[in-house]
Amino acid sequence: MTTESQPLTLDPNTEEPSFIRRRPVRIIIYVGLVLFVLMVVVWPLVVQLSDPDFQKHIEQHRVLVGMTKEQVLKSWGGPQTINTTFTKDGIRQEEWIFEDWESSAIVRHRYLYFEEGTLMGGWYEGSRERRSRDFPAEKPHPKIQP
Repeated sequence: MTTESQPLTLDPNTEEPSFIRRRPVRIIIYVGLVLFVLMVVVWPLVVQLSDPDFQKHIEQHRVLVGMTKEQVLKSWGGPQTINTTFTKDGIRQEEWIFEDWESSAIVRHRYLYFEEGTLMGGWYEGSRERRSRDFPAEKPHPKIQP
C-alpha cells in the first residue's frame, strides 16, 4: 500500500477576498460595534445606578436627561418662560427657557425639553456655555457668572 502525496498547489484563479471580508477585519469591526452598543446602552445605566435620585447632580447644579421637573427646579430653579404643547397623541411637551444675563445688553439662553414631566434634552445658546472648562470650579453649573 503506497500513498501518493500530492503537492500543495495554489490555484492561480482564486482571488484573495476583499479587505472587508477578511476574517481579522470582520472580527475587529464586530468587536467595535459590540463595544459601541454596550457604551450607548450600559453607560447611561451606570450613571443612573451611581446616582439613582440625581442628588449629586442637584448639589452641583447640573441637570441630566431623565430628571423630573421637580429635580430640575431644585437644581436650576424656575425658568423665565415655559412653552407647553401637546402632540397629536396627547403627550404633553414643555420647553423651559432660562435667561442668563451677562450684562444689560447680553443675555444667553438655556433650553430644556420635557415630555410628560421627564427631561428629554436641552441646549445652550452660543458656544461659550457648552465648554465645561468655562464653568467656575467651585460651583460647576451652566449659569454664566458676571
